[in-house]
Amino acid sequence: MRIQVRRTGGFAGIERQAEVDTAGRPDAPEWHALAEHALSTARHTPPPGVPDGFTYRITVDNRTVYCADPVLTEAQRTLIRRVLKEGA
Repeated sequence: MRIQVRRTGGFAGIERQAEVDTAGRPDAPEWHALAEHALSTARHTPPPGVPDGFTYRITVDNRTVYCADPVLTEAQRTLIRRVLKEGA
């Protein structure tokens, strides 16, 4: 499973993007469950954001959804944080 996160917006407007490939990872089942949970409550179109807030595009394999601050679920927040931290 390939998980990509693209973050745009914020005060400086700097875009950040990262990707994690779960193939061969011992924690792959945990990533898969987190990704499915995060995608289940996200939108299929970009939501309206708030001034200086972040907007996220999450792509898991070929499925893309969108979410934005401050209305992130805990699963979305965790997935975004982990991908941006561990992704290349």
